[in-house]
Amino acid sequence: MTARNLSWMLLSAIVICGCSGKNEATIEAKTKSLETLDADVLGIELSSWPTTVRSQGSLYADEQSIVGAKVAGRVAEVHGDVGDVLKLGDPLVTLDQEDFLLQVQQAEAQLLQARSSVGLLEGDPVAKLDPANAPPVRQERALWEETQSSLERIASLRSQNAMSQGEYDVAAAAERVAEARYASAVNGVREKIALIQVRQVELAVARERLKDAIIRAPMDGFVLNRQVAPGTFVSVGQPVATIVRTNPLRFRGKIPERYSQSIAVGQSLRLKIESVTEPREAKITRVSPALDQQSRALTFEALIENENQTLRAGLFAEAEVVTDPDALAIVVPDSAISEFAGATKAWKVVDGVTQEQEVRIGERRGASLQVVQGLAAGDLILLDAEQGRVGKVNAEKVPQAGVHAAAPIAAK
Repeated sequence: MTARNLSWMLLSAIVICGCSGKNEATIEAKTKSLETLDADVLGIELSSWPTTVRSQGSLYADEQSIVGAKVAGRVAEVHGDVGDVLKLGDPLVTLDQEDFLLQVQQAEAQLLQARSSVGLLEGDPVAKLDPANAPPVRQERALWEETQSSLERIASLRSQNAMSQGEYDVAAAAERVAEARYASAVNGVREKIALIQVRQVELAVARERLKDAIIRAPMDGFVLNRQVAPGTFVSVGQPVATIVRTNPLRFRGKIPERYSQSIAVGQSLRLKIESVTEPREAKITRVSPALDQQSRALTFEALIENENQTLRAGLFAEAEVVTDPDALAIVVPDSAISEFAGATKAWKVVDGVTQEQEVRIGERRGASLQVVQGLAAGDLILLDAEQGRVGKVNAEKVPQAGVHAAAPIAAK
């Protein structure tokens, strides 16, 4: 290296050192000229911020039953009207029972007739009856035994040539006829026993129809509406009223396809119900196995306790489903963020001097905001953005290294 080059290098170093010192002096002078802000400073830390998915839906009754008539008839009395509370088995509508009572009496008479034909007394079970002991069978059996004895006598006389072959043949034929009549009598008694069983079933059906003339509530619940009035003729299956059970209620909501894989039975959700001040906590109880092909959304359900009947079916509700309860995020109080002319900013403290920092806000929960861009853990910001301006922060307000003011707790 020549002496000339060495001289140029020394000269350059002197110039650079002079400029650097001048810049540092200028910055230090500017810093000293800034006003000192007596503002609180917040140390940014990762806070618990469970990941949630929002869904809108409505409350539905746990069960809704359209009660119909099992028999046709004319309405005699309506026991339940809109809003009435019913218990399982309470009468809802009563049909005119006169025709059903006559049918029961007719079936009872026919059964009594069938029992009497085989000699069954009132109260005697059919199983007790032996066809061989029935009066018609005993009569035919006696006649058969008589012809058997007569045939034996004629056969004895025939062996002694005291009777002709023709007389023997007549007696033998009479014996066979008596045997056939006996067998027919046994079959007749068995047929009458079967007829008794038919009459018993007919009587049971008639009594069931009489019972069905009183239409009863199929479950505990409320009368949602009624479709008949006294004097209305109803046919079989015609609806007479609608019963709903509203404890519990079912919240039915839908979520977009992109969140469908994050929903599962047992996940917690927070329900904000229209016209109800306090939100309700619940868990997902059912998830549809398929997405709706038109809306591309997944349907799910959650049961909401409604023992005091403070909620009504049909209310609009909004759910926040917790899909990741352990998620963390940068969370700041809303006081630390300012919005002006479409820009969202925070006042960041760098080397004890405040400066504007543009940020992007995610979700708001109560008085807390999620910051998704612009801030990181370990940054310092002013707690109150309204006090924000360029200046020095009071050293006493700045947290020491490793010590940060607690970040705000995420709203539940």
